[in-house]
Amino acid sequence: SPVTVRQWAQKGGLSALTTPGGHRRFLRHDVERFARERGIALQPPEGDSLRILIVDDDKQLAGYLVELFANREEAVSTQTAHDGFEAGAKVQTFQPHIMLLDLMMPGLDGFGVCRQMQEDPNTKAVRIIAMTGYHTTGNVQRILDAGAEICLPKPLPNDELLEAIGLSAGVMAPV
Repeated sequence: SPVTVRQWAQKGGLSALTTPGGHRRFLRHDVERFARERGIALQPPEGDSLRILIVDDDKQLAGYLVELFANREEAVSTQTAHDGFEAGAKVQTFQPHIMLLDLMMPGLDGFGVCRQMQEDPNTKAVRIIAMTGYHTTGNVQRILDAGAEICLPKPLPNDELLEAIGLSAGVMAPV
């Protein structure tokens, strides 16, 4: 979103030129370098697959989920983000159908990410499935109020996760 790009520039992560009127202009090579350094895809997302963005600061769990979806009978594309800020960037480029969202992350936590997703007309339709190791009544209600459709406990029960996403229990047979 424009707000995210402006924040990148304000924090010095993305170089910008400022016009006399106070508007920012970004050079293509600066944007490409910024995206490359952060693993942000600039090409259009794949068209025929379910796109799932996994947002969790636990890189091991995120990697496990990538593998879980890679072995599906259904076509599933995944990308990962390890904090709320990175999630905001990847939502714009990857355009996921579903976001698996951890609640407790440094910086912008899952509650904030969920609220921002719901407030933006361009991302409001993304299904948010929350997950947390702190599965308290208060946390569950808070994330549901923010716009998530369900909140699953960690460790994630695979069958409940797949059911929430709408995938069958089948996996691809080894070749």
